[in-house]
Amino acid sequence: MVFASLEFLTLFLPLFLGAYAVCPAARRNVTLLTGSWLFYGWLSPRFLAVHVGLTITAWVGGLLIDALREDRGRVRILATLIVLNTAVLCWYKYANIVAGTLIDTITGYGVMPLDWQRVIMPAGLSFIVLQAISYLVDVHRRTVPVERSFINYATYISMFGHSVAGPIIRYDWVRRELNQRYFNLQNFSLGARRFMVGMSMKVLVADTLSPVVDVAFNVQNPSFSDAWIGCLAYSLQLFFDFAGYSAMAIGLGLMLGFHFPENFNRPYLANSIQDFWRRWHLSLSSWLRDYLYVPLGGNRHGTWKTYRNLFLIMAIAGLWHGGDSWNYLLWGCAHGLALCVDRAWNRSTLPAVPPVLSHGLTLLFVCLAWTLFRAPDFHSALSLYAGQFGLQGIALGDELSATLRPIHGLAGLLGVFGVIAPLLHPYCEKRLGSLALYPAALWPIAGFMLSFALIASRETVPFLYFQF
Repeated sequence: MVFASLEFLTLFLPLFLGAYAVCPAARRNVTLLTGSWLFYGWLSPRFLAVHVGLTITAWVGGLLIDALREDRGRVRILATLIVLNTAVLCWYKYANIVAGTLIDTITGYGVMPLDWQRVIMPAGLSFIVLQAISYLVDVHRRTVPVERSFINYATYISMFGHSVAGPIIRYDWVRRELNQRYFNLQNFSLGARRFMVGMSMKVLVADTLSPVVDVAFNVQNPSFSDAWIGCLAYSLQLFFDFAGYSAMAIGLGLMLGFHFPENFNRPYLANSIQDFWRRWHLSLSSWLRDYLYVPLGGNRHGTWKTYRNLFLIMAIAGLWHGGDSWNYLLWGCAHGLALCVDRAWNRSTLPAVPPVLSHGLTLLFVCLAWTLFRAPDFHSALSLYAGQFGLQGIALGDELSATLRPIHGLAGLLGVFGVIAPLLHPYCEKRLGSLALYPAALWPIAGFMLSFALIASRETVPFLYFQF
C-alpha cells in the first residue's frame, strides 16, 4: 500500500483519520502507533516483525545508555547497538548484490552457481535504522533526554507518514509534539493542501514519465536522443517522485499536528555541487554531516583529511541508497570527487566560475550522475554514456519512438515549470497582486482530483525511494 493508491486514499486514510479525530488527545499516540503498525503489516507481516524488533531494541538500548554513568560502558552499548542496526540493514540491503557478485565470479571459473533465494528489503528499513541510530547517539551525547515511554518512542520511529521513505526525522524535532500537539482545522487544512500538492507531483509528473524512463534505460545501444530523453525524464521523475512523497509526508504530519522540516529546496537551481547537497534530500545531508562527517573530523584536521572525509561520506551515501547494483557506490564516489574539486577550486586562486556557467555545469553533472544511478548495471551505464556523447547515432530509436506520447511531453513541461515556478512567484505577485493567490489556492484541489482519476484508471506506481 502506497500513498498514491486507491486502498490508501479511500480506505486506510479515512478510517485512520476518523479514529484519530474521535479519540482523546492523550490516546492519540496509541492510535497513531496502531495505525502505523497496521500500515506496515498491510505491506508484509514479516516487515512488521523486523520493524517492531528494531524498535524495541533501540528503545531498551536508549534506556541502558541513559542509566549508565561510566563513559566506557555507554560507548560499548552504543557501539553494539549501531553495529546491530547496521548489520540488519546490510543483510537486507547488500546480501543480494554480494551473493550475485560471488555467483558471477565462481561461474566464471566453471563452478556450479549457488542456489540463492533473493532477500526482500522491508519497506522503509533504511530510514528507520538512521532514525534509531540518531536517537541513540543523541541520548549518548545527552543532547536529548531519553524517551521512557515505549508508546512515544515507537510512535516516533513508526509514523507511517514519513518512515517508509523519509524525511529522516530526528527525535529532538518531534519530542515535544509527541506529548502535546494541536489537531485543529488550521493545521489539518494546511496539511491537506500540502498532501495534495505532493500527490500531484507524484502522479501527474513522476508517474507519467515512468514508462519513458523504463524504456530509455533498457534500450540496447541508445542513440543521443534516446539517452538524453531518458536521462532528463529520469531527473524529473526522481525529483517529483521523492519530493512529492516528502510533501505528502510533511502534509500528513501537519494534518496530525506534527511539524516536519522541509526535505528539498529547489535542488536543480543549485549553482555548485555543494549547493546541490544543501538543497537535495536535506534530512539525509544533515544526518550524514552530524553523525558521520563531523565525528570523522569534518574540516578540522587539515586539507587532505577534509577531502578524505568528503569522499568517504558520499561513498557511504551511495552505498546507503541501494544494494542491487554497485552503480550506487560509484554514483556516491562521483559526487564525493565533485565535492572535493568544488572545494579545491573555491579555495584556490583560480577565477570564479560565472553564475550561468556554474548553474549549467552543476545541472549537467547531476544529470550525468543520475544516469549511473538509474542504469540497471555498469555495462548499461557505459552504453548510455556512449549514447549521450553521440557515439551511437543521433536519431530517436524505434523503442522510444513507439513509447513517447504527447502526454509525456506535457508532463515534462509541467515538471520544468514546477522547477522554475518559485522564481516566477515574486514577479507574478508583483504584477497581479492578490489575483496571484487564487491559482495558488485552487490548483492543488484540481491537481489532486486529476491525480485521483489517474490512480483509479491505471496501476499503482510505487515510490522510487521505497527500494532505498
